[in-house]
Amino acid sequence: MDLIYSVCSWVNAGDPILIYFDSLSILSVLRQPVKMGVGGLCVDGNPAGFLESESTSCTRIFTNLSRSCVSDPALNAASYYHDFAVLKVPIHDTIAESMKVRISPIGPPGAPYMEDNTCNNAVSEVIYEIEFNGTHGIQSVSVRFKVTSISGSSGFSLQQHFTLRFWTKMLSHTLPRSGNPGYITGAPLLIANGSAVQHMSILQSEADGSCSQFLRHTVRFGSNMRTGCKLRLTQMEESNCSYIQLKLYNAFQGMNQAENLAIIGSARSTQEEEWVTILIQNCSVQTENCSSCCMIPLTLDIQILWTKMGLLSNPQAQILGVRYFYHCQPLKSLSTSLVPLTTLVTFTDMTEWPEPPRGLPKVHWKLPFDFFFHSRWY
Repeated sequence: MDLIYSVCSWVNAGDPILIYFDSLSILSVLRQPVKMGVGGLCVDGNPAGFLESESTSCTRIFTNLSRSCVSDPALNAASYYHDFAVLKVPIHDTIAESMKVRISPIGPPGAPYMEDNTCNNAVSEVIYEIEFNGTHGIQSVSVRFKVTSISGSSGFSLQQHFTLRFWTKMLSHTLPRSGNPGYITGAPLLIANGSAVQHMSILQSEADGSCSQFLRHTVRFGSNMRTGCKLRLTQMEESNCSYIQLKLYNAFQGMNQAENLAIIGSARSTQEEEWVTILIQNCSVQTENCSSCCMIPLTLDIQILWTKMGLLSNPQAQILGVRYFYHCQPLKSLSTSLVPLTTLVTFTDMTEWPEPPRGLPKVHWKLPFDFFFHSRWY
């Protein structure tokens, strides 16, 4: 029987992430391959470090593709999550079941297979997303894959990419202020969903122009932004209007959808008066003339109104209001399964400056009408 131990180990940034193989009862480390040498060949012995979000890439060479395709674990998606669990914190004593975190694969591909001298379903990219919670360690782990096909007459090679990304729901305790009290130009905007405070972010594209699942641009106060990327839809998804709409809304807003925006840079999650509700205008208001259409969002226009308050000698920037306005089009007007998505962020200064001072009062001399006439004779 597994015993439940209290978590007494401190988790430090950079500590190796430990994994446990249930079938073999072996303790090991989660590895993130890195490149070595002039050719950038993959070296698999590099341990992944706690709280070290990092992306690496390297090249694998196969002399016998037909054999490596079905036997090399580096090409098989299952080898990156199957039959092992991640430990919440580094611990070398008895491994309790409560200390294990199972890895959740998102849309896992099938096993690699050979067909017409081509290796299909070969893993080309692995993305781990790890949720942590302070000294309590890792709370959840998900993994996502990209696969490709390898073919050629001689000298088979594959470029692989590996990404680890850490995030937490408890950012309200770790985020630095974006001003005190007013926002500082260039500081991240603070948003909240319930008690969880985080930075506002928008879509970011990968190197191939596709929308990144995890990487996003941070919105900074006073900086207008425009980003674009393409999101792929499958044939099955194209027949389900509500699913497509939900998928696109989630892509625009990210994993943790925001409800409120901080009015000032030092806003506290417990003070309601320091937050403003985000107004959202989605596609439902644009279907009046197209009741049978599937209206999908293609552009998110984030409009932010702000002003300067306080003394002229030390004005403080604060948010007046924010609106998420979605520009939508009917799905049938799209001619491709790649949906182009655009995000705009605009800041509008609504400051009303006081009237300038009229200067110092002038002296008005009031002398007798004949003052200079009489003084001439005396």
